Amino acid sequence: MTTTLDTVRDILIETLELSHSPADLDRDTELFGVLPELDSLGVVAVVTELEERFGISIEDEEFRAELFESVGALADFVDMKRAGVSP
Repeated sequence: MTTTLDTVRDILIETLELSHSPADLDRDTELFGVLPELDSLGVVAVVTELEERFGISIEDEEFRAELFESVGALADFVDMKRAGVSP
């Protein structure tokens, strides 16, 4: 069974064209400010893919640096959106 974390890792690797394997990205892997590929265009691409794959909508006001703090923070955010909880 694929977890949210697994799918988020796959999205990051595919969308940002990272040379990492999924095992390289754990919950604590820092994203924003660490991955040069995660620039403003990268953020938009990742968010678009998250919305499509998970069937969620991420509003402009939900874009915060904390959202992309780590792989785990991003996966937790997706889980909250899927559960209908406002972050």
